[in-house]
Amino acid sequence: MMPRALWITAPGRAELRDTPLPAPGPDDLSLRLLASGISRGTERLVLHGRVPESQHALMRAPLQDGDFSFPVKYGYCAVGVADDGQRYFALAPHQDRFFAPRSLCAPLPDALPTRRAVLGANMETALNILWDARPLAGERAMVVGAGVVGLLVAFLLARIPGVAVTVVDPDTSRAPIAENFGARFATPADAPPDQELIIHASATEAGLCTALEAAAFEARIIEASWFGATRPALPLGEAFHQKRLSLISTQVGSIAPAMRGRRSHAQRMALALDLLCDARLDALLGPMVRFDDLPARYAALLDEPALCPVIITEDLP
Repeated sequence: MMPRALWITAPGRAELRDTPLPAPGPDDLSLRLLASGISRGTERLVLHGRVPESQHALMRAPLQDGDFSFPVKYGYCAVGVADDGQRYFALAPHQDRFFAPRSLCAPLPDALPTRRAVLGANMETALNILWDARPLAGERAMVVGAGVVGLLVAFLLARIPGVAVTVVDPDTSRAPIAENFGARFATPADAPPDQELIIHASATEAGLCTALEAAAFEARIIEASWFGATRPALPLGEAFHQKRLSLISTQVGSIAPAMRGRRSHAQRMALALDLLCDARLDALLGPMVRFDDLPARYAALLDEPALCPVIITEDLP
C-alpha cells in the first residue's frame, strides 16, 4: 500500500494523502509508524498559518515536506519500528511508513513504552532548557505554564536537591500532575514572590508578565515559549531594571552553551529518552487517536486542553 501522511492543505484544513517514498539513502532506516505525538503549541501555529515568514527556514522540521505557505507535511514526534523489531524515536511527520536517516533516529530503551516515547522531543526541549537555566541546589524555582514542556521542566527541576518548584497555571486540573512530580501548584493570582529561577513556558503575554512580577532581585527568567507572529507587550519599566533581571532565550535547535561541545544532539536525545522511563509521565499523554481518524479530529485536538494527544496505528500495550 502507498504510504499516507497528514498534510495541512490550507489554514485550518488537513487531510491524509498518499505520499510516495523517495529512494532511500545509504544510511536510511525504513520505519513503520507505531505512534506519533502531537506538539499542540507548534502544530497549532502551523495549522493556522501563523509561522512568520522570517522563520520559515528555521522552523522546518527535519523531514518536513512542503512549505508553511501550504501544503505542508509537519511533525517531529514519531515512534517507528524497523524490520528487525527495533523501535526508534524519529523527528518525522505524521506518516504511516517512512525513511529516516539513522542520524535522526534514536533507539528506544527497552523499559520505555512506545506511547510514552512520543514525548522524546518535548523531553529533549526540557533538558536543553535546564542546561540553559543552570539551576542551583536550594533555589526557589517557578515554571509558568503547565503544558507538556513546562511540566517536564518541573519534573526535572524537582529532582535537584533542595530546589522548591512551583508550577503556575490558570488550569487547576494540572495541579495533581505537578504535585505528583514533586512540585507545588499555584494559579497566577497566587504565584509566590521572590523566585530566583523562572521558566516561562505559557506562550502568553500574561504568563510572561507573571514571571516578571514574581522575580526576585537578579533572578533569571528563561523564555521557553515561542510566540510565532505574536508580539507581546511587556512591563519592562516598573521594577525590571531595579531588580536587575535577566531575560534569557532558549531554543532546542542548538545545544545550550553549558553543554555545547560536550554532548552531541544524539547524546542529548538518548538522555531524554532515558529520562522518560518513569511511569508518572504517562499523565502527560492525551487521548489516543487512530491514524485514519486524524484529519477529522486534528483541529479540535489542537484546541482541546489535552496535553499530548497520541496518534496510533495499532493498539498499544
